[in-house]
Amino acid sequence: MELEKLQKKMKSKLTKIRYQHTLGVMYTAAALAMRHNADIQDAMLAGLLHDCAKCYSDEKKDKMCQKNHIILTAAEHRNPSLIHAKLGAYLAEHKYEVTKANILDAISFHTTGRPDMTLLEKIIYIADFIEPNRINFPGLDIIRRVSFEDIDYAVYLTVQSTLDYLRSLHVSIDSGTEQTYLYYKQLLDSKKGEADRIEDVRDIKKPIGHKVMKRSVKKWNKQKKWQK
Repeated sequence: MELEKLQKKMKSKLTKIRYQHTLGVMYTAAALAMRHNADIQDAMLAGLLHDCAKCYSDEKKDKMCQKNHIILTAAEHRNPSLIHAKLGAYLAEHKYEVTKANILDAISFHTTGRPDMTLLEKIIYIADFIEPNRINFPGLDIIRRVSFEDIDYAVYLTVQSTLDYLRSLHVSIDSGTEQTYLYYKQLLDSKKGEADRIEDVRDIKKPIGHKVMKRSVKKWNKQKKWQK
């Protein structure tokens, strides 16, 4: 299905705010694909469809998963907001005629991440986090800049920030997210002998540290736009 037709479908299926976010992810993914030499059309398509199952009710999503034999983890049962990723990949394939496995995987893992992600998976995971419509929380400007310089480091910072946020809310965390964090932490530790990535790398922990993140949680909860 052509990208233009899919945009019209997403506009009719998603809320206004979710559609604006979706366009932000699509174009951010395209920019990251240009920078990191990935397929731009694949990045745009994955970005456009990454939240295609987001606006169904939790009950509807659960029923759709049961009907289509989509296996959910314990964390997904406890936290239904995670379900839209797997369900979205299913809809992308069976409803929106996406056949490329790399695009379907990028949609499936855009919320939790996973160890050793493909380049496209990293791009969608990061684009969902840094797109222009996101609320500007502490450290976001740094992650946005790092995303165009060292994509693995950007993944690490993104998942670290996500874990800080989820832990502050005391919600169920998918084990895949924790495994992603450990994988990229180990990967970066193994590269410590390489040249410095950016000049202010030593300051990155401060703006996204636990204390700063916790002070911002109440503000994010009120605005309810910081969602994965």
